[in-house]
Amino acid sequence: MDKMKIIVVMPAYNAEKTIEKTYRDIPEGTVDEIILVDDASRDNTVEVAEKLGLRVVKHEKNKGYGANQKTCYKLALEAGAGIVVMIHPDYQYDSRLTPYITGLIKDNVCDVMFGTRIRTRKETLEGGMPLYKYISNRFLTFIENVILGQNLSECHTGFRAYSREVLETIPFENNSDNFVFDTEFLVQSVASGFRVGEIPVPTRYFKEASQINLKNSLVYGLSTLWVLMKFLLFRIGFKKMRMFINKK
Repeated sequence: MDKMKIIVVMPAYNAEKTIEKTYRDIPEGTVDEIILVDDASRDNTVEVAEKLGLRVVKHEKNKGYGANQKTCYKLALEAGAGIVVMIHPDYQYDSRLTPYITGLIKDNVCDVMFGTRIRTRKETLEGGMPLYKYISNRFLTFIENVILGQNLSECHTGFRAYSREVLETIPFENNSDNFVFDTEFLVQSVASGFRVGEIPVPTRYFKEASQINLKNSLVYGLSTLWVLMKFLLFRIGFKKMRMFINKK
């Protein structure tokens, strides 16, 4: 294992139109390997990724966003990653910022890094984020900051970086296979005492960029609140939670 080996993981589903742009924007020489895990896409995601020379792993059936990340992180650890960056291959996040999101981990300032799309309300809405998503994002982030003792501008970004120690400590294998996986991972990181930081990234919402619908957004929001409730119970020692039992 190389402490400074940087591996990008891309949890992919129907991303044939945006993979190449996402890949091309990663500054040359800033990462050592890129792994794309395809969650049984119905388009040519796999073929495009293979032509680009990415390491591609396929799920034979659709397992969900969280399950995709579980495969991503397992493969990255096996490949000897010191830092793992998750970038959605739908071009919603600016992969040119990869060296910045990894830099604070390399310099031992943070253990977990987020790319936040909410620097100002004007930028976020002009970038295409629907108003209801902006409001719900701000509401949930406020609640999470209060309960977790953080001061993040966004807790729901899909552009994240983790040190190897974080991935070897957090029992992410026990997390949800769906979208709330990200919230669980953040809460687990805070519970384990890891340092969480963020950098601003442009907001990009467009037709080809993946996003969950209103119904799934509501389910996600309620699931996030339930995860926070479990964290509070864990903090007061009321109940031992499997999700907070670290691997080491």
